[in-house]
Amino acid sequence: MHLLISKKIVIYLLMFCFLVSINNISFMNFSFPKISKIEIKGLDFDEKKKIENIIYNSNFKNIFHIDKEFLKKKIDSINIIEQFEIFKNYPSTLKIFIEKTKILAKTKRNGFDYLIGSNGKLIENKDFVLELPFIFGDLDISEFLKLKRKIDNSLFEFSEISNLYLYKSNRWDIETRNGNLIKLPKNNIKEILNLYVRMFNEKKINEKTIIDFRQKNQIILNEK
Repeated sequence: MHLLISKKIVIYLLMFCFLVSINNISFMNFSFPKISKIEIKGLDFDEKKKIENIIYNSNFKNIFHIDKEFLKKKIDSINIIEQFEIFKNYPSTLKIFIEKTKILAKTKRNGFDYLIGSNGKLIENKDFVLELPFIFGDLDISEFLKLKRKIDNSLFEFSEISNLYLYKSNRWDIETRNGNLIKLPKNNIKEILNLYVRMFNEKKINEKTIIDFRQKNQIILNEK
């Protein structure tokens, strides 16, 4: 009886080893499907192709091998993008939702035309036709974004600006679409812009006038 039980145990062990071996072979031969579909929302055709090329050139074997941090750095290098989210839709689809940056102004650097995004990046100007303020001077984008926030918090409309002039002292002049030139001080910009709007609405300032606010408690008006 004891011998019979021992034989049964041996048989069961052999069967178990056989089944484990088959499963191991199947597992070794199994491979996850490659990325078969990339869905990108928020960009035009050419911009989508850039991201698709980044993904395919990164040689990710499948969706499980995607390094999100690596991919985020690559996508973030595309200056037109403000923010984005990446989702893995198993087993083989990658979804990327993108918000493009808002274009705020234009400038020129090293002889080339650029757009300035709300993300603080320069974007190559490829036949962008929207009417935007042009910034003259040695542009520091962080200084421009500071000025933009102050304008947005004032009564003055950013859309009224035709040109901006940045000086080495980080002081700004604003040229308006009606031809006025506002010479701003370095400080209290919000209050000065509010004062300009009130004076213009009260017809104390004509069009095509230079309004110099640089001196404290003094306003100098000159015709252009």
